[in-house]
Amino acid sequence: MTFELGVYTFGNTPRLASGRCGPTAHAIRDALEAIKLADEVGLDYFGVGEHHMRAMPLSSPTSLVNAAAAATNRITLSTAVTVLTTDDPVRVYQQLATAASIAPGRVELVAGRGSSAITFPLFDYDERDYDMLYSSKLRLLMAINAGENVTWHGPHRTHPLQGVTIFPRPEQPLKIWLGTGGSPESVYRAVEFGLPMFLGILGGTPEHWAQYGHAYRSAWAQAGHPAEQADIAVAVHGFVADTDAQARSTYLEYEHRMMAEGMAELGRPAPPPGARAAAFERGGMVFVGSPNEIADRILHLHGLLGHSRQILQMDVGGMPHRDVLHGIELLGTKVLPQIRAELGAP
Repeated sequence: MTFELGVYTFGNTPRLASGRCGPTAHAIRDALEAIKLADEVGLDYFGVGEHHMRAMPLSSPTSLVNAAAAATNRITLSTAVTVLTTDDPVRVYQQLATAASIAPGRVELVAGRGSSAITFPLFDYDERDYDMLYSSKLRLLMAINAGENVTWHGPHRTHPLQGVTIFPRPEQPLKIWLGTGGSPESVYRAVEFGLPMFLGILGGTPEHWAQYGHAYRSAWAQAGHPAEQADIAVAVHGFVADTDAQARSTYLEYEHRMMAEGMAELGRPAPPPGARAAAFERGGMVFVGSPNEIADRILHLHGLLGHSRQILQMDVGGMPHRDVLHGIELLGTKVLPQIRAELGAP
C-alpha cells in the first residue's frame, strides 16, 4: 500500500485590516493557487469541501475540481465532501465526469450527509427527510457510476429513470467514498454500500478512531467484501511550520477564529479561547507542528488505524495565504518523504 498525503479546503476568505472578511472571490482564487502548489511539491491529493459561509465560501466543490483538473498534472482531486443530501446526484456525476475526462484517473468523490442543516432551506429540502435523501441519492449516484442504461427508482425522485445513460462517461468509474464524521450508523452504511470510508475528524484520540477502523473492517469481512477494498482515509485539522512552537501558536489563533465564526453563523455559542489546545498534543487529533512532529504523528495514527490517506485542513480563520502556501510546501517536501521512507513506499 502506498500511503497518500494531502490537503483539503473549504475556502479561506482573507481578512481586512479591520478583521472583517474581505471579498469571497479571493478565497476561490487562493484555493486554486494552493491546489497547483500541492501538485508541484508532490502531494498526492487535494480535497475541495462544501460550505456556504462568508468565511468558508467554497459552496460548489465540483466547479473548483474542474478548474483544478485543467491546471494540474498528477495530483488526485476530489470533493471533500459533496453534501449529497441536498444536491442532485445526476448533476454531481456529470460535473465530476467532466473533470475526470480532463484529468483521467485523477478525480474522486466523497459523498456526505452534511454537518449542519444550513443547506436544507437553501435548496428547498425538508430537514425531516435527511436520512432518506442521503440514502436514496447515494444509491442513484452509485448506479449512474456503475454503467450505462440505468433503470432506477427511489423515494427522492418523482419520476423513475428508464434505461437512461448519463454523459459524459470517463474512461473509468469514479472512486466514491462515503464521508462520515464518525457516527456508528455511517460506518455500517459504508459497509452496506461496499464503499471506502472517509473519516472527518475534529476531536478524540488516535486510539478512539482506531476503534472505528476495527469496526469497519470487521463488518466488512462479515459482509463478504474483498478485504483489499476495505479502504479508510482521514481528514483532520492540521498545520505545518518550521518549528513546533510557530505552528501551534499560529494555528491555535486561526482555528479558534474559524470555530467562533462558524458557530456564530449557525447560531451556536463559540468555544472559549484555548479550548482546543489539548487536541494539539500528541494524544489529540489536530496535527500541528514541525515536519518531524507531523510525520511522527501521522505514522503513529497509521500504525493504529491502518488508513491509506490523510489530509489536513490548514487554511482556517483567515490565516494569511503565504503561511498556508508555506505549510503545503513543507508537507510535500519534508513530511511526505519521511512517511514514505518509514513505510518503505516508492
